[in-house]
Amino acid sequence: MDNKTINGFSKLSKKEKIKWLSKNYLTDNPEAERLLSVYWHEDSARQKRHDEFIENALSNFFLPFAVAPNFSIDGRIYAIPMVIEESSVVAAASNAAKFWLTRGGFKTEILSTVKSGQIHLNFSGASSDLIDFFNQNKELLINSISDLSQSMIKRGAGLLDLSLVDQSDKLSNYFFIDARFKTADAMGANYINSCLETIADTFSVLSADYIPFQNHKPEVVMSILSNYVPECLVRVSVQCPVSDLAQSELSGAEFAEKFVRAVKIAQTNPLRAVTHNKGIMNGVDAVILATGNDFRAVEAGIHAYASKSGTYKSLSTAGVQDRWFKFSMELPLALGTVGGLTKLHPMVGVAMSILQEPSAEDLMKIVATAGLAQNFAAVRSLVTTGIQKGHMKMHLLNLLSQYNADDSIKSAAVEHFKTHTISARSVADFVAAHSAND
Repeated sequence: MDNKTINGFSKLSKKEKIKWLSKNYLTDNPEAERLLSVYWHEDSARQKRHDEFIENALSNFFLPFAVAPNFSIDGRIYAIPMVIEESSVVAAASNAAKFWLTRGGFKTEILSTVKSGQIHLNFSGASSDLIDFFNQNKELLINSISDLSQSMIKRGAGLLDLSLVDQSDKLSNYFFIDARFKTADAMGANYINSCLETIADTFSVLSADYIPFQNHKPEVVMSILSNYVPECLVRVSVQCPVSDLAQSELSGAEFAEKFVRAVKIAQTNPLRAVTHNKGIMNGVDAVILATGNDFRAVEAGIHAYASKSGTYKSLSTAGVQDRWFKFSMELPLALGTVGGLTKLHPMVGVAMSILQEPSAEDLMKIVATAGLAQNFAAVRSLVTTGIQKGHMKMHLLNLLSQYNADDSIKSAAVEHFKTHTISARSVADFVAAHSAND
C-alpha cells in the first residue's frame, strides 16, 4: 500500500504543498498542478490575505458574483449581490423582484435579535444545591465578563441574562447555563464564545469551595454558542389582489389556488418540504456568501427552525383572504456586517457597498427577502410551466461549455433550443453535428 501520509505539511510553502499533492494524488490529472497555480490572485498582497483566511491554502475557488436588481424592500430599492453556481437562481430572483416591484414590494419586520450560548454541565448531586449556588452567584458570573462586554454595551448590546436549565430528566446529570445576548451589527460568535468560557471559568472557581458540592462537584463539559436562533427572527411578506396573478393559461384565482395548495403540501409532507426550503436557501445562501457571513450556521439554524413543531415543514406560508393573495415567511438569521470577512475580503466590501452599507438588521431583511423571492419564483414555475423549462434554458450554456462548443455553435444552439427540448443528450448531439459540419 502506498504511504501517502506526511508530517509537517502545514510548514511547506504553497508551491511545495502543490508539488506534494501532484506527486501523491494527482498523477492521473497532470493539468491539476497548473490549475492550482493559475487560480492565484495576480496581486500578491491580496492573495496573501486570501491565504490567511484558512489553513493549508493552495489556491482560490471561484464562484460567480452576480446581482439581482429591482428589489423593493420597505420602499427602498436594492440590487442584491448573490454568489452561487446554480443556473436560473439569479434570473428567478430577479423576475420575482420585478413582479413585486409594481405590487407594493416586499415588507419586512424584525421580530427579535436575541442570540444564545450555553455552558453544559454534569452534576450528580441534589439539583436544589446547584440551583441555590447559581442563584447566589449569578451576579458574580455576569460581572465576570464586564471587560469583554464594554464595547458591546456601548452599542446597546451585550449579555441580557443567565438562567440555569435542568435537563436531567432527558440525560442523566445534565444541566446547562443558558446565556442570552444581543450583538449589535456583529454576528457575535467570537464575543459570545469568549463570554461563555469566561463565565465557565468563574463558575468552576466559585464552585470549588462551595460546601454542598464537597461530594458532588459540578463539571463544565463545554461552553459554546448555539446556531439555533429562534429569537433572532425576521418576517418578510408580499401581497396583491388575486387578479394580478393571472398567467397565460390560468386566471389569477386558479393560479392562487394552485400556489397555495403547493405551499400547503410542503407544510404537510417533509419529502416536499426539504426541496421547497432548499429553494428558499438558494436565495438566502447566495446573499450570505456574497456578504461574507457563515452560511453553514444559517443553514443549520434555519432547518432546525423548520422542524420546531416536531415535523420538518415549509418555512413559507401562503393564503387568500378577501381576494388578496398573501405570501410570507419568518426566518431565524444571525448575521453580521462588522467583523469576520466583512472588512477583509474585498468582494464582500463591494457587496456591502451595493447594499448601501446595511446594518445587521437591514441585512436580515435583505437576506429573507431574497429567500422569499426565490421561493415565489420556484413555486410559480412548479405550478405552471414546470421547473425544468426555465432551469434547462439557463443551464444550456453550461452544457455547451461542457461539450467544448465554440462561440458560433453556442449562438446557433441558443436559437435552436428556443423551440427544442434541452437535455444533456440533445445538446451533445447538436454540438457533435455542428462540429462535424465545420
